[in-house]
Amino acid sequence: MTDLLKAVEAADNPNIPADLRAGDSVSVHVLIKEGDRQRVQEFKGTVIRMRKSGQEAAFTVRRVASNGVGVERTFLLRSPRIDKVVIERHSHVRRAQLYFLRDRTGKQTRLKQKFD
Repeated sequence: MTDLLKAVEAADNPNIPADLRAGDSVSVHVLIKEGDRQRVQEFKGTVIRMRKSGQEAAFTVRRVASNGVGVERTFLLRSPRIDKVVIERHSHVRRAQLYFLRDRTGKQTRLKQKFD
């Protein structure tokens, strides 16, 4: 039974770093298919949520678009559409989900950088 389940499971995406955490500033490169063409689109923002639960493992990235409108996008960790994830900086956070960033604007959204 477990062999059958493992045969159906999607493989881990090697382009996603294992040390990805909430509070990280990341750049996610996603493959976009338009008709018969493919291109890579970059989505930069802060990881506000990590959901590690097997096949449904995902992370949510939030960024502020034009006119101060917040945009959140959720990516599956095992998705083959993710070309690569670049961690630009780690931040010091005390929560697993950073939903409080939704209510903040401007300088209030800054997180303190973590130096290793």
